[in-house]
Amino acid sequence: MNATGGAEQNAMRSDFGLRLRTCMDKYGPLCVGIDPHRKILTDWGYNVDAEGAELFAMRMLQAAHGRAAAVKFQAPMFERYGAKGFAALERVLYAARQMGIITIVDCLHGGLSTTISAIADAYFKPGAPLLADAITLLPYYGARSLSGLIDEALDNGRGVFIASLTSNEEGASLQTAIRQSGDYKGKTVAYGIASTAQKHNEGVDGMGSVGLIIGATIGQWVKDSGVDPAKFTGPILSPGYGWQGAEAKDLKTVFKGTKGNVLVTVSRFIAAHGPDISMLAQATESIALDVRQALLEATEEVDEDAESETAQTATAAPAVASAPATPVPAASVSAASTSAPAGAAPGSAAATSSATGPDVTVRPKA
Repeated sequence: MNATGGAEQNAMRSDFGLRLRTCMDKYGPLCVGIDPHRKILTDWGYNVDAEGAELFAMRMLQAAHGRAAAVKFQAPMFERYGAKGFAALERVLYAARQMGIITIVDCLHGGLSTTISAIADAYFKPGAPLLADAITLLPYYGARSLSGLIDEALDNGRGVFIASLTSNEEGASLQTAIRQSGDYKGKTVAYGIASTAQKHNEGVDGMGSVGLIIGATIGQWVKDSGVDPAKFTGPILSPGYGWQGAEAKDLKTVFKGTKGNVLVTVSRFIAAHGPDISMLAQATESIALDVRQALLEATEEVDEDAESETAQTATAAPAVASAPATPVPAASVSAASTSAPAGAAPGSAAATSSATGPDVTVRPKA
């Protein structure tokens, strides 16, 4: 590969992180979760089926458009409806691409090399039926077992989020267990996962494309894990805010010192205000502001600590001055694929979506 080809390939491998950072800078650190729970579909007056899930997703896309950095689709809540559910997910992913919204599919995949290849075909490659900007992964075949899939994602300008410190209490005993062998012997399982992910972000100018999942509900447990979110340079996807109990103070505790790379996902807390689109939009805007402020304060707390330490040092040794902070380079944006899903009929929700949002007709439950 010549120098030009190498530069283009390197740019492609950092593309997702740069696009996401641009959207986070513009819209804030909120990711709208699109989780068509049975109860929510019922509360909204929708049928509990693939059609209801698709209508719900289209409404949530409208609320997120221009108000959130990304959306995250909970794949199993479409899969439960079989082929029709997969078709619905395919169409709403297409609609999101048409609207220019960054998409994350929460499928928590992982596996051996043959499985990994099939996952890449489904989500990352040009013309993939479920083409997404990023997906979530489970590393419990061994974090390095994901290397092939991560390379496939990066080579196609996509990203991944690897589960490291999840928001459920049951995960603590496994994720903070001490490794008995390997590269990170004596460290926690979560530490090994985070360190392996970080290697893929080394040398990237700006935010990397290989991310972690770190729950907002874990509190001081983050210290037990040995993982320092402030030192991670990829994006951090953080569930748990709102419905699962995490509040602004929890974001400040877990993500103290981070530098604009935390993406907080909120789903039911927003969906509870539907199906009225104006109420959904207001809820999205309000929560986006709350999340942005909490994460800003998390950064400022560290700045204040640093200023205090500097002042103490200056008192003891007045001749010593602190160096100015290095500015973070601006991110660049590349166009996302807009290929239509196979079988998207003219006039369908996916085919008629536009920059102002898809044309959604609310169909009451029969």
